[in-house]
Amino acid sequence: MNWRAIWAIASKDVSVALRTRAVVLPLLIVPLVLMVGIPSLVGLISGMANQMAAAESQMADLTRAMPPEFASRYAGLNDVQAGLVYFLVYLFAPMYLVLPLMASAVVAADSFAGEKERKTLEALVYTPTTDRELLLAKVLGALIPGAMVGLGGFVVYTIVANLVALNVVGMLILPNTLWLLLAFFVGPAAAAFGLGVTVIASSRVNSFQEAYQIGSLVVLPIVLLVVGQAMGAFLLSNWLVLLLGIVLWAADAVVFFIASASFRRTALMARI
Repeated sequence: MNWRAIWAIASKDVSVALRTRAVVLPLLIVPLVLMVGIPSLVGLISGMANQMAAAESQMADLTRAMPPEFASRYAGLNDVQAGLVYFLVYLFAPMYLVLPLMASAVVAADSFAGEKERKTLEALVYTPTTDRELLLAKVLGALIPGAMVGLGGFVVYTIVANLVALNVVGMLILPNTLWLLLAFFVGPAAAAFGLGVTVIASSRVNSFQEAYQIGSLVVLPIVLLVVGQAMGAFLLSNWLVLLLGIVLWAADAVVFFIASASFRRTALMARI
């Protein structure tokens, strides 16, 4: 492996992506909305509802769906307070995975498709690397910022969620084992899956927008997780999150095997 060339291409991709408005705006706006805006809004509503005794009866259905370990850990909270903790710790957890997935997909969409739009693809395919090394460089160039955005989002969300919980509940609620697994095990796996699919798409289409639209479809399973929890079909637990991470890493291996087997720079040259 020519690691010097691989890291040179990957670092160049990161620097170019961070100077591209179509990449930077989603990397700024989505984390702010998800990790700051939504929990702050929910905290504001819960704080107002906590002052109204009538609101507790409206939260009863939600609190009855909570797992037994939740009830024992947060015993003594009223229905509004328990509902807020339940939302911030459990119901919102799948939404966090959108962050690393989206970040890596945005950068990956700019990989080959962006090279085509900037007319730099011809120089890229003549770099002293094999097809596999070139693909690995493109993957690393998207995985690193995707993972960093995910970890940064986790830190920001932990701070915001704890501030909200201190105001309404009077205690710190994060980090816990479930969220640590999400941030350090499942999040990177989701980022790798999103960028793998998007890099494959980016090498086959002619524009950043096409690659991003195709890559954004990988968010659909996350949406299903959110809907499933909201409807009470299941509840994320430590073991379920661990299993989800294992499944995602296995899916990553399959995606990258397919990408490595099918990627050819000669095919890219035909699209210039």
